[in-house]
Amino acid sequence: MKHFSKLIRPYLIWSIIIVILPLLLIVLYAFTTGGNHLVNIQFTLENFKKIGEPIYLEVLKKSFSLGFISVLICLLTGYPLAYFISKFSDKAQNLLILFVTIPMWINTLLRTYAWISILSDNGLVNKLLTLMGFTPTTLMYTDLAVILGLVSDMLPFMVIPIHTSIRKIDPSLIEASHDLGANRFETFWRVIFKMSIPGVINGVMMTFLLSISTFVIPKLLGGGQYTLIGNLIETQFISVGNWNFGSAISIILTVLIMIGLMLMRKFDREKEED
Repeated sequence: MKHFSKLIRPYLIWSIIIVILPLLLIVLYAFTTGGNHLVNIQFTLENFKKIGEPIYLEVLKKSFSLGFISVLICLLTGYPLAYFISKFSDKAQNLLILFVTIPMWINTLLRTYAWISILSDNGLVNKLLTLMGFTPTTLMYTDLAVILGLVSDMLPFMVIPIHTSIRKIDPSLIEASHDLGANRFETFWRVIFKMSIPGVINGVMMTFLLSISTFVIPKLLGGGQYTLIGNLIETQFISVGNWNFGSAISIILTVLIMIGLMLMRKFDREKEED
């Protein structure tokens, strides 16, 4: 036991330095005022009250609206894809899931620049439109560009949990449904979809939270016109220099993420009990 404690001691020290200490500093900045150097600080809740100003409420509204749209598109495309993958053999499923996750190995910045080359005025889409005799259109710096970037970036986070839930379904339950006279649609709706709901919930929560917290995609594909929660935090820390307000927004986002994780664990636990 003593030998084991010696082995984990370096990891505990690094965890305190890299994770716990910065988190404590963020909490301290969020509930104080007086600058970035913690000189003459005073405890206050004004940083949180500031989020209620119309300009910041508009940022929250825009973040949630784009997040919901991205989640809806990811769900409508991700569930059929996960269901399609589950129809193959185990070896083929592992290979297809690998193809789904390969884009995640590429840096988000590089993937976003790839979308810029596709959607720009001289990009691939407009060149195809010109070849087909259509008038080129402006795609960059629009809601469409931002949503496409978010969906392509977040889709694996929807597909993987849904596929995992579908893969865990006992095939005998599907066979029993058919033996009892249910057609394919009834079997899918009453057995497969119902039992895959925990995966759907996990995918929705992960996709939504990641969508509203990202800042690279809205900044590049939105041309700086789109300020989501992630962009607002980045601006407060880097451009404005208001670490106190930026920390308050970070705390709120962290609470949202924690609530999402609690909901996912709750659904998983309830499913295991059933």
